[in-house]
Amino acid sequence: MDHYRKVKPVVLKEEKLPFPQRATLSTGLTPHSGEWSEAQVVHLLKRTLFGAKRAEIDQFLSMTMDEAVEAIVQPSARHTPPVNDYAPDGSEFEDEVIPYGETWIEAPFSSEHEGSRIISLKAWIINNILTQETTIHEKLTLFWHNLLVTQFWDVFIAKTGYEYYQMLYDNAFGNYRDLAEKITLDPAMLIYLNGAFNNKEAPDENYARELQELFCIGKGPNAGFTENDVYEAARVLTGWSVTWEHYESEGDFDSRFHDWDHDTGDKQFSEFYGNRVIEGKSGGEGRNEVFEMLDMIFENEEVSYFICRRLYNFFVYHEIDEATETNVITPMAQIFRDNNYEITPVLIALFKSEHFYDVANYGASIKNPMDLLLGFARVLDNERPQDINELHIANQEFIWTMAQAGLEIGDPPSVSGWQAYYQAPSFDKLWINTETVIRRIQYSQYNMWRSDLTIFINSLHNPSDPNEMIREAALLLLGIELSEEVSNGLKSTLLTGQGSDEYWTFAWDQFINFPDNPDYRTTVQNRLAAMFRSMLEFGEFQLM
Repeated sequence: MDHYRKVKPVVLKEEKLPFPQRATLSTGLTPHSGEWSEAQVVHLLKRTLFGAKRAEIDQFLSMTMDEAVEAIVQPSARHTPPVNDYAPDGSEFEDEVIPYGETWIEAPFSSEHEGSRIISLKAWIINNILTQETTIHEKLTLFWHNLLVTQFWDVFIAKTGYEYYQMLYDNAFGNYRDLAEKITLDPAMLIYLNGAFNNKEAPDENYARELQELFCIGKGPNAGFTENDVYEAARVLTGWSVTWEHYESEGDFDSRFHDWDHDTGDKQFSEFYGNRVIEGKSGGEGRNEVFEMLDMIFENEEVSYFICRRLYNFFVYHEIDEATETNVITPMAQIFRDNNYEITPVLIALFKSEHFYDVANYGASIKNPMDLLLGFARVLDNERPQDINELHIANQEFIWTMAQAGLEIGDPPSVSGWQAYYQAPSFDKLWINTETVIRRIQYSQYNMWRSDLTIFINSLHNPSDPNEMIREAALLLLGIELSEEVSNGLKSTLLTGQGSDEYWTFAWDQFINFPDNPDYRTTVQNRLAAMFRSMLEFGEFQLM
């Protein structure tokens, strides 16, 4: 228990927001050799999954730390593709091309149904998260989606949005040099950042700038690329477009190189890139210039520092001070380069480090809306609808509630991603303001009220003991050990003012022995709902 944050939870109100401030840490990438118990497991799972279930905690407690980290960085199975779950046959919005229940990912563009398919795509992502396996795969894909941004609504081609997101998923654990190449030539990205319209007569600098500033080099103190480097990169990228001729007639929609639109002149880069000259090439050979340019960019060590900083910001803490830069980021970057930009060795080193398990990092970040709402839904673990349209409606509700709380999956607010991951000095505090703070509580309580709380409680080790049940619930939902005063306050609510613990034990045992008795179920459900309503108002529920 020593590694729990032993604090008295604060009640979340507009005037008292849970903005944690972490102390300066001296720990680094040296492997963690301390305690491996519930506190460490919960911290690892909350940072790598969306929520942590009791069974998942038990599974990882049965492992050593090394085994747990190796398990969490394993890829999940490929998902079955999204389907027409938005327009049942015979309905007002029936899709004449894609029958109900069949996938639309190879369908030609449809101005009538493209919006519905995009919502179907977002709902599919939500469902994948809610049913995720116990690995980092879904959250790591969100990391790449926030870093290598396109916007589904802006591109407005559902098939292309699906292929973009699936490409991130398929390459989440792989080589970042390869992923940078794939995103550069991805049809969604070519449309989103104007690469499809980049030609030798008017080189478009949009993607050329973001490739360096947002995807590879960043804007750190050692990011020395120049405006001319942006212009020369744009020239390298001229000629790449998409198969517009198949836009409405066929399902095939891919990237294509038009040699007649390519600038065949030499491209001179700055001292930051070793004064490299990429020799201009004509004909089909012109397509190879982009690969040469990416090799040039990745020869610069700043790429490794930039990506490692972004990983740290996303999975550990939003700010990087001088000690963290020296003790964590620098050795992470070295591991990244030594492994030829393979991402998995970097993740393993970070999640095994003494720095990651430093108690100051526990509960130090404000949950984004996905962690808050989807994580809570996963922990409650209620049965999901079997009918595909009902499931679509349930997932769609999450899309809009998360959007109102500041995060709509598939559509970060700009090419820079969600501001909470880069906007100094507020960072994750941007998730909570006087408008969203009330919504975050209301959405969570709404999901609680419509859930069967007995499923969650029954997953705990000793649900009939109110003291142990409240302790475990606080572990899963708040990540802290409650003070005796707070625990007794919650227990008083659970017992509806009765003085004996046996009052709850008797009610629970009656429900377990006679689960079909509506009176016993109602008694248990109402007491749990009242207690959890109070628990969800604690500021610590907003943290991870």
